[in-house]
Amino acid sequence: MNIKLKSFLSMTLLALIAIFLSTANAADKGWPEQITLGYQKYGSLIILKGTGELEKRFKEHGVNVNWAEFQFGPPLLEAVNAGKVDLGIVGETPPVFAQAATGSSIVYVANEPASPKGEGLLVKNDSPIKSILELKGKKVAVAKGSNSHYFLIKALEKQGLTLNDIIPTYLPPAEARAALEQGHVDAWSVWDYFYASAEIQAGVRTLTNGEGIVDNHAFYISRRPFVELYPEAVKAIVDEVAKTDAWIVSNPADAAASLATQTGVDAKILQRAIERSNYGPVALTTEVIAAQQKIADTIHALGLIPKPIVVKEAVWQGN
Repeated sequence: MNIKLKSFLSMTLLALIAIFLSTANAADKGWPEQITLGYQKYGSLIILKGTGELEKRFKEHGVNVNWAEFQFGPPLLEAVNAGKVDLGIVGETPPVFAQAATGSSIVYVANEPASPKGEGLLVKNDSPIKSILELKGKKVAVAKGSNSHYFLIKALEKQGLTLNDIIPTYLPPAEARAALEQGHVDAWSVWDYFYASAEIQAGVRTLTNGEGIVDNHAFYISRRPFVELYPEAVKAIVDEVAKTDAWIVSNPADAAASLATQTGVDAKILQRAIERSNYGPVALTTEVIAAQQKIADTIHALGLIPKPIVVKEAVWQGN
């Protein structure tokens, strides 16, 4: 065998090996090569991240799993709409704002059960404010577009007040807590785990939680092009979340410890938040869709979104 032929055969063999390896590592047909999940420092997705179970399942289909952390819902959904995140978990109000955005393609995939005790309207322990009515003319911190934004609206409404009767101060959770502790705002509307953290560490008093005011669902949100291309991947995520949720319900202390390891947040804080939350992802029912539509109509009537939206149009029917 001459040198040229030997060289040619060697190069051909290497090329075939490269093609084989590329094919072996490629995602199965109908599955993405990689997926990015958006999570917050509390909830099922971050616990699932810690178990590595999703990575194991997706590895069978050649899919790489990436994770991206967000402090709260609106920035996460901006990333979903921009195609930087494929699926994430948020509260009930951020999807309304996201759906109203120009060019939005977000879709509701599933929701967790209502957890109204997981939101609180807080003041400092030594505050002279004893009721929501006494918030009139006061500064109230809240993350704009968050689930606690709507909670604040409804808590005020229940007492005959509106946002115009207070001074809304739009701050992300960490800044809002500091503002309350330093006396720069008079009250704070917030969700768990930030709520539990403030109760245990910051010396606060709860004027009201969400009971009788809001549902406080958590939603798994993706975007339409992604769910249409990769429905099996989306179903697999929801399935793994369901397994994680079942474990959380049966093992709240262990779940809190797992979260604490990943986040650096005290396990006592996380366990309090877990024990007043409800778990088990399900497809959106007509009742949940109607509740979301009520939120959308309220937010539009207040001029907080530029156009009316139909929530049902953004609900994925593939599950």
